[in-house]
Amino acid sequence: MKGRVKMKFATCLSCMDGRIQLPVINWIKENYRVDCVDMITEAGMDGLLTKQRCPKKESLIDKIDISLEKHGSCSVFIVGHSDCGGNPVDDKKHKKQIRSSVKRVKKWKPAVKVAGLWVSDKWEVEELISME
Repeated sequence: MKGRVKMKFATCLSCMDGRIQLPVINWIKENYRVDCVDMITEAGMDGLLTKQRCPKKESLIDKIDISLEKHGSCSVFIVGHSDCGGNPVDDKKHKKQIRSSVKRVKKWKPAVKVAGLWVSDKWEVEELISME
């Protein structure tokens, strides 16, 4: 389409909790200079990704691939948060799971930057780990 502006995308694997969506999207857009964030959500995403046999691995990879291939996404983010109903563990455990999840997704997609984000009980976003 003539005159179409190319937008820059990022991909986010996040908990489905609606309280964290806007803080995460805004943080990624501000800190990574992207226009859009493709959200892939599951309840307790960080816990799901750290299971020995991730039950939704193929589905998640398919969705990541759509974002990477169709939207040209430049980065993948894994997000965990305080007070998670889908993964009711303490904050220390969440942060450990986020780091492990980033390493797992990086193995799935070695050519892509993968980072882990933590959302506090005050809805503040912090980057815990980043792998180029």
